[in-house]
Amino acid sequence: MRIIGDCSEDEMVACFLLGELTSARFGAGLRRALAAAGRSERLLTDADLADPADNRARRALLAATRGYGENRDVFEDFPDQVRWIRAGLTAGELARVRYISYSYWNELSGGSRLPADAAERIRAGVRVFGVSNGRFIAAARAVRRGERFAPLILAGTRPETLVCLEGHLRLTALALAGFPAEVECLVGTARAMDRWAR
Repeated sequence: MRIIGDCSEDEMVACFLLGELTSARFGAGLRRALAAAGRSERLLTDADLADPADNRARRALLAATRGYGENRDVFEDFPDQVRWIRAGLTAGELARVRYISYSYWNELSGGSRLPADAAERIRAGVRVFGVSNGRFIAAARAVRRGERFAPLILAGTRPETLVCLEGHLRLTALALAGFPAEVECLVGTARAMDRWAR
């Protein structure tokens, strides 16, 4: 793992929300929450990390939509104190990143929670819960064309045992494309992450 530099919690929150804004699954709900808060998408697309009010608004948005800081949803058992860094992960390191423990990702990977296993099953035509694999295949084509994506957000007790917090589709696309030499990620570590990252 090549450490690029420190990353603030506010940066992680902004990156998480921006990643979900374009998500077919989560984008609409995020837009509704933005509208309910009286905020525009610019809060996410043009994030000013030096503005404390905007940072509070983004944290509130992530709490409302995904349970951040409220011990629920994707952030259930997620610790309060996490050290965040920006880092470049090699293909081998990315291949060891596990999906979050969730029925869809467990099934797609055949129970291993590893993206390479999911990629193999997608290539074999396995469809989980009747959901098309087209989005993974399209994203993998984009990876092969050299398109850049938002950083994956990964977390764990230490850098060797990471779980994907945000970016499962992108992680799967990277696996389908054979994992590039290095991918920039936001990496959060904490000793208390063991319950969340199980």
